[in-house]
Amino acid sequence: MNPTMIQFFHWYSDGNQTLWKEAQKQSDYLAELGITSVWFPPAYKGTSGGYSTGYDAYDLFDLGEFDQKGSIPTKYGTKDDYISAVQSLKKNNIQVIVDVVLGHKAGGDELETLKAVKVDENNREKVISDVIEIQSYTKFTFPGRNKKYSDFEWNATCFSGVDYAEGMDSHIYKIQSEYGNDWEEMIDDEKGNYDYLMYNDIEHRNPFVREELNTWAKWYFDQTDFDGVRLDALKHISFDFYKEWLTLIRSNSGKNIFAVGEYWAPGYLNLLQKYIEVTEGAMSLFDSSLQNNFHTASKEGGSYDMRRIFDETLTQADPLHSVSLVDNHDTQPLQDLEAPVEEWFKPIAYALILLREDGYPCIFYPDLYGAHYVDKDREGNDQEIFLNKVDRIEELLKARKEHAYGAQKDYFEDANCLGWVREGDDEHIGCAVVLSNKDAYNKPMEVGEKYIGKSFYDLLGRFEEKIIIDEKGWGNFLVPAGNVSVWIPEQA
Repeated sequence: MNPTMIQFFHWYSDGNQTLWKEAQKQSDYLAELGITSVWFPPAYKGTSGGYSTGYDAYDLFDLGEFDQKGSIPTKYGTKDDYISAVQSLKKNNIQVIVDVVLGHKAGGDELETLKAVKVDENNREKVISDVIEIQSYTKFTFPGRNKKYSDFEWNATCFSGVDYAEGMDSHIYKIQSEYGNDWEEMIDDEKGNYDYLMYNDIEHRNPFVREELNTWAKWYFDQTDFDGVRLDALKHISFDFYKEWLTLIRSNSGKNIFAVGEYWAPGYLNLLQKYIEVTEGAMSLFDSSLQNNFHTASKEGGSYDMRRIFDETLTQADPLHSVSLVDNHDTQPLQDLEAPVEEWFKPIAYALILLREDGYPCIFYPDLYGAHYVDKDREGNDQEIFLNKVDRIEELLKARKEHAYGAQKDYFEDANCLGWVREGDDEHIGCAVVLSNKDAYNKPMEVGEKYIGKSFYDLLGRFEEKIIIDEKGWGNFLVPAGNVSVWIPEQA
């Protein structure tokens, strides 16, 4: 079966400890649609307890088991709920991808006194103060867990920088450390050095930290038997660390753990390729450039040249390491990296990632289920957001499951109308796909001699008429204005 991932959450997913139970209930349905893997949000306790999305990671060993940060469950449920959801998905032959946040920690338990320097927020290589003493919450003792699973306590030697100093202005403070008074090496010079992102930045050069994070990964695998990892905020973490960490978790688990990393750099294909190179192909990356192309195309409408849609994308340059997507929790409205794809264009975008041969597509929870939330916009005003499920998304998913197989022949000669044919294989009848970002079209495409005289129908139900394949194996395939159609032979 064609691999297909779903991001089973968004930034504003409901709290009230319901997500894990919902995933368990939805597991049969997801399997029916052809979903082969589910990416879950961070499952461990964040600094906001039951309200935390998990990206403000506090205790990696607390999967909703201990009374910490004001609750026992996480936002998504208890540890028992989580394990039950994982087991339900696995019974449906759906792999579980866990979200791993190893760049920073938040919500320290005790203040420590340490030496640091202030750095310029826009150029972290620029020191703007003498060495000063500060107090910051860099001591993590996890009293609610009481050393169960691990007795490791984090302290100031485990971090390279902080953004909080007791009684002082919020700033980025570079900790003066035995492991180096500079930042860790990154592959790009954005902000001088973008090692520091937020909270307490983890010092991966500390061998005791590395050992603890390796021990935790093995423990997490033993608890859940996960199949893959989504690695958060790669541009802020040592690439050497993840090469080692992935090698060890694969060795310790005896399993070829899948890994996809978030290196968000839309328009900078060279950085994605460089990261894959320096990590020796240890992981795939989300194709942020393709997502940005979708965003741009949806904004520009019929003036966008669709022949450029895969330009400068990882899916085109290195499809084996590309996870393609239309939107995610960072690009959705009211988030810092907001770059949503317009609703009218989403069926087109999903056809481009689901029904072609390159990339590993990931669909976004609101695009299958819809979403509604309220948050403040950049002016500080409350804004209500409604995200509708994508039109015909179930049919597009089933088309991938049943028809997107075999050799691919492209018809990309028109700036506003793209088409391609999938030949199918010994077990699957193929399909013909046409999309337009402007007018309605008839797209001549060859499906082959074996279909001469056969009739094709529109799987998405946009047209009632049938298309008869001529004596040379060609057909004129219809598409509505600003939409997509998927044609398959009637005997399918």
